Amino acid sequence: MSDLSEIISKRKTVLIFGISSFVGSSLAEFFSRDYRVVGTYHKTPVTIPGVMVLPCDVLTKEEVQLVLFATKPDVTIYCVGMSSIIDCALDEDRADALNTSGLFNVVEYCQRYKSQIIYLSSNFVFSGEDKQYLEMDIPDPNTMYGKTQASAEFYIQKTSLNYLVFRVSRLYGRGINGKRENLFEKFQRLINERKNIEVDDYVKTGFLDVGYLGMIIKLAIEKDVQNRLFQVSSGDKLTYYEFVKTYAEVFGESDHNIIRTKWAYPVMASAHASSTSADNKLHFKLDVSNVEGFMRVKLPTVKESLEFTFNRYKGIKKSSGKSSQGDGITFI
Repeated sequence: MSDLSEIISKRKTVLIFGISSFVGSSLAEFFSRDYRVVGTYHKTPVTIPGVMVLPCDVLTKEEVQLVLFATKPDVTIYCVGMSSIIDCALDEDRADALNTSGLFNVVEYCQRYKSQIIYLSSNFVFSGEDKQYLEMDIPDPNTMYGKTQASAEFYIQKTSLNYLVFRVSRLYGRGINGKRENLFEKFQRLINERKNIEVDDYVKTGFLDVGYLGMIIKLAIEKDVQNRLFQVSSGDKLTYYEFVKTYAEVFGESDHNIIRTKWAYPVMASAHASSTSADNKLHFKLDVSNVEGFMRVKLPTVKESLEFTFNRYKGIKKSSGKSSQGDGITFI
């Protein structure tokens, strides 16, 4: 019994702010296998086996301090915020509060209680030129969503003594909140119901199963990496239209109801005009050579990521033949 207690006491504690979000809950489930995980929520409590869940408003300093003081986490991951480009444009004040101001409170008390802060940014800190963005490139966002994330990146790197920033492509997977359907779940439902799906064919970005991000973050924690920014993305980029078509191919579904369209993309009035690409689309291609070399991994293409997703959910193709990708984690 004493040996078991000693093993448990040596487990790192990971605190996740925003555990009711899709990314927060997914990371909590992933890390609960190896770490002691504590999560916070604001208005939407969740239940995750093996995870302690606490209420907390990140905009209230006293509540943030109390959670960090009580849990003494080794690592704190910030998953609070608005990730919709449309929602951020419609409510700029709330986007700024959740995506930046709340983070400032968490960073302050992470410093005090010696917890490493991990922030999840996105490729939308850039303006969408047809190029491969490097980690050293200066952010030049053209949306409110990207602006708040670029501000958060800058703040963390200038003020925190122990941080990690992961600038990631679009993440997908199934959430745990049955009342809030995410985009991936909506695509799955509409395809299964044989209903028409109008999908954007204007913005090209990487797409990655959220499980890959969990693996990369775990590697960074185990290697005790500090004060670095890593870009994490699929090796290629697709539009949402191309992504859903690839999903249909991998999952053996019909793609006849997938319709090409252009979703709204609200550009800030103050944004610099980006050069128009040859195909008249926005491109968000992240260079991932740094994280691949440092972590000794090979990140997948979008199709390979979807094959991993298919196996992770133990999918059965409706067409003949089965995937031969095994457990789907041969990228490490």
